Amino acid sequence: MVDATHVIDAPEQIAALAGRIRQSVTASRLGAPVILEVLENWSTALGGPDTSHIPGVAFLRMWLRRATLEPIVTRELGQGALRAEWTGEGLARLKPFPLGVVGHWPAGNIEIQPLLSMTCALLGGNGCLVRVPRALVSTTRRLLRNMVQSDSGQVLRDRVAALAFDHARRDLQEAMAGAVDGAMIWGGHEAVLNVRSLPFPPWARLAVFGPRLSVAAMDADAWGRAEERPAWCRRLARDVWQFDQQACSSPQVLFLERQKGHGCAGFLQDLQEAFRAENHVHPRESIQAAMTSSICRARASWLWESSENRAFFPSSPDWTILLGAGGSIPRPTQGRTLTVLEVDDLFEPISRFDGSVQTLGLGIKDTGKEDKLAEAAAAKGVDRIVKLGRMHTFSAPWDGVDLIRPMVRMVRQVRSSL
Repeated sequence: MVDATHVIDAPEQIAALAGRIRQSVTASRLGAPVILEVLENWSTALGGPDTSHIPGVAFLRMWLRRATLEPIVTRELGQGALRAEWTGEGLARLKPFPLGVVGHWPAGNIEIQPLLSMTCALLGGNGCLVRVPRALVSTTRRLLRNMVQSDSGQVLRDRVAALAFDHARRDLQEAMAGAVDGAMIWGGHEAVLNVRSLPFPPWARLAVFGPRLSVAAMDADAWGRAEERPAWCRRLARDVWQFDQQACSSPQVLFLERQKGHGCAGFLQDLQEAFRAENHVHPRESIQAAMTSSICRARASWLWESSENRAFFPSSPDWTILLGAGGSIPRPTQGRTLTVLEVDDLFEPISRFDGSVQTLGLGIKDTGKEDKLAEAAAAKGVDRIVKLGRMHTFSAPWDGVDLIRPMVRMVRQVRSSL
């Protein structure tokens, strides 16, 4: 069995792997139909007992399906891409060609992110060098072995190499950057700046997905209906639980529109029940001591900050609901800690957004009102506005950017005979 994960000790190893991948890309150009078939097979294989329990694999399986990817390929690359053909555009025609070798620097807090990033470049016909964070090496190795097993025709096997090396090895980081024609960079402020400072070739294209956070909002008509409220709370709990609230698409705060003449006690009861149920179905297997300490401090400081603040949580650090008021986004605690802030008008907190909010998850009864909220949020820098329960659905565009097209060359031809 070929292992696509390589422990790297010297720059020469990276150069050799990049050369092999580049040769594979040059030797046989893969069209989208062939790649989609391999990814579909991989999706099916990920349902096995050795991988199905990995956090995020359910989303990865959905992402890899042809039904998910075909519309994205068509929208970004044109209808002809599904037939590996040129697409007409007036007197010209267009066709996507790969950049060559694309490097990937995923964040270290999402188990499936190295694979999600990699597939975006593969769909453009590229080869991939993936720098895998130390905490994700074991998981990534298992998932890639699964891909190799699914790739009976060895279509993608020679186009992928996952690299395991210490992030502090500047010489290896530079060697990887110098070997690629494009890069997809994910992570926090410092990580993104460090990667962007590497000596990429002057022609290399960079797609950067930097640090963002996400929030949720519900109007009084949505949460105030007792018969519909449990379903809304279950959707919100599902968004909070995925990726232990560490993803950029994780809701950190819920802005709750006040209902005139009524308190939110009924909503809080349903939300607590939804958190308990989600915790029962998806219990936390382990928690770092630092996260436990952060959760305990958040609970105590919230109650100490104001006599009007309230908090709801079990004796363990499994989940926390902090209730207060105001339109400003508090500093995120993560670890399944949701701050619920009551507001008179949902437009007020949106007016304070500063470009750091990536996703806005909504539960709004009035579609006209929702459209106005979406318009206001988009104008304040929000890139994804979705229904609660779908905040983590990975699709293009992401952070307002296409996922496949940045890593291809859209070649334009106008025939000389015209």
